Amino acid sequence: MAGAVLSQFGVEALLATFMLFCRVGTCLMVVPGFGSDRVPVKVRLFVAVSASLALAPMLAPQIQAAMPASDLGTVGRFILSELFTGLLIGLMGRCFIAGLEMIGTFIAMSIGLSNMPGMAIEGNEGLPPLASLMTVTATAMIFITNQHWELFRALAQSYNALPPGAPIDPAAGLAQLTDRLSDAFWLALRIGSPFVIYAVVINFALGLLNKLTPQIPVYFIATPFLIAGGMYFLFVILGEAITLFLDGYASWLRFG
Repeated sequence: MAGAVLSQFGVEALLATFMLFCRVGTCLMVVPGFGSDRVPVKVRLFVAVSASLALAPMLAPQIQAAMPASDLGTVGRFILSELFTGLLIGLMGRCFIAGLEMIGTFIAMSIGLSNMPGMAIEGNEGLPPLASLMTVTATAMIFITNQHWELFRALAQSYNALPPGAPIDPAAGLAQLTDRLSDAFWLALRIGSPFVIYAVVINFALGLLNKLTPQIPVYFIATPFLIAGGMYFLFVILGEAITLFLDGYASWLRFG
């Protein structure tokens, strides 16, 4: 009975579906949202299997056509290629969260909140609470705005730009990852640019006051006002900052 079902479905179709799972599953292990340490591994595995089975009718024929044979050497080469491609796509998405963590840490430093103890939420490294707030909010908004569905669409479209079984090219992959890192950190700089100006102006003013009145501990007295001004500034800008991040992330999903 099992042999009849296997014969009906076809070994090649099963193999093509497994190749699809290699790319989708590897991507979901590191991409923002699904790749969070707070998501159990079994949940990520079930999501990857479900997504692979859902995409198989559309993409399995393309994978079968690209696979010249089903011998062990060819299958092994295809598995390594798909794992590399999925990891590359996931890391490119992870670059955006890394940029947001970096600028969130800078913002916390610029408004005097960097000394507050924080805990790891999105990743496994402790961050200032403000940086954790920004990354968790951005991750939640990815799901609220249905960008996770765009991720699956992007994975399906990736077979046009990165054909299945293509030879592994570390130099080209590193170049693409570098480009995404550049885009992500330019986006982070755009998000944090108001706080860069705020930090420069406030520190210049405090330094000037300290020179004019050296007998008064200006920095100690000004710390509450620095934090209050930074919190108000954050209240005004945070919504626009998260929107800017989502636009950049969605642009990468749509246009690569």
